[in-house]
Amino acid sequence: MALDQTLDPVMAFGAWFLDPAHLGALVRAILYLLLGLVLARAARFAVVRTSVALSAQQRTLLARTAYYGILGLFAISAMRQFGFDFTVLLGAAGIVTVALGFASQTSAANMIAGLFMIVEKAVNIGEIITVDDVTGEVLSVDLLSTKLRTFDNLLVRIPNETMVKARITTLNRFPLRRVDVNVGVSYASDLALVQRTLQEVAQANPLCLDEPGPLVIWTGFGDSSIDYLFAVWGKSENFLTLRNSITREIKAAFDAAGIEIPFPQRTLQPGSTPLEVRIFQPPAGPDEGPGAHDHGRDSDAGASGEAPPQPS
Repeated sequence: MALDQTLDPVMAFGAWFLDPAHLGALVRAILYLLLGLVLARAARFAVVRTSVALSAQQRTLLARTAYYGILGLFAISAMRQFGFDFTVLLGAAGIVTVALGFASQTSAANMIAGLFMIVEKAVNIGEIITVDDVTGEVLSVDLLSTKLRTFDNLLVRIPNETMVKARITTLNRFPLRRVDVNVGVSYASDLALVQRTLQEVAQANPLCLDEPGPLVIWTGFGDSSIDYLFAVWGKSENFLTLRNSITREIKAAFDAAGIEIPFPQRTLQPGSTPLEVRIFQPPAGPDEGPGAHDHGRDSDAGASGEAPPQPS
């Protein structure tokens, strides 16, 4: 009896599959799916190739929308071959949509924020950005989150709502960047020589640009030095190399010119009341007793030629 119950569904499925009408519906559904897959891939490829004026994340979003939209339409058409009626599900879908809207307010906020970021072009794929205390390369801007790869090869996922509210600094959006070096020289230095030496350092470095030219700006009198801001311009891709090389060259040029880079110094000055100076007698050593000084006096007396007193 149990074997008959097991074979009944198998036989029923075999009978349904061998029915010419059902077999034809299955073939049409497979053809719809295959055709939809081909057209979806073709649409995604066409969007990527033709939308060169858009940013990378805009092309990605548009390509994904075209791919899944076309594939979804053909999947619905394939399911209709088996008699599925989607009109009955519209009312239930509306109720489910409202329920999901209340349950996923955070996801909806991230999706809206992601659309705003893509339209605004706040960040682009491949850029180096700093969000709060995280710096990395933008890998993707999706509907829910933005993914960064840090310089130590870590993946950081930041919700789009946080990205919209945060302060974002893009490090390589523009082709040129300025390298700022704070330099302090001794008060005894020749300031004209200092400025001339810094200009020569910038001219000798091949990564420094002539236009915009280097800047030497006085920033103030420090506690131990006269402070300058030395600013040079270079290409964004050479920023780290330029910053490392320019510091070495400044130190070498200052040493050759005899310009001192001072360290913090403090000078103590008395006030209106003179400082009191006291001289303390060092304590006696372990071998010195109460008569040690008397013995010294006896030796001095013998050395002067006087006989020591005789006992009575």
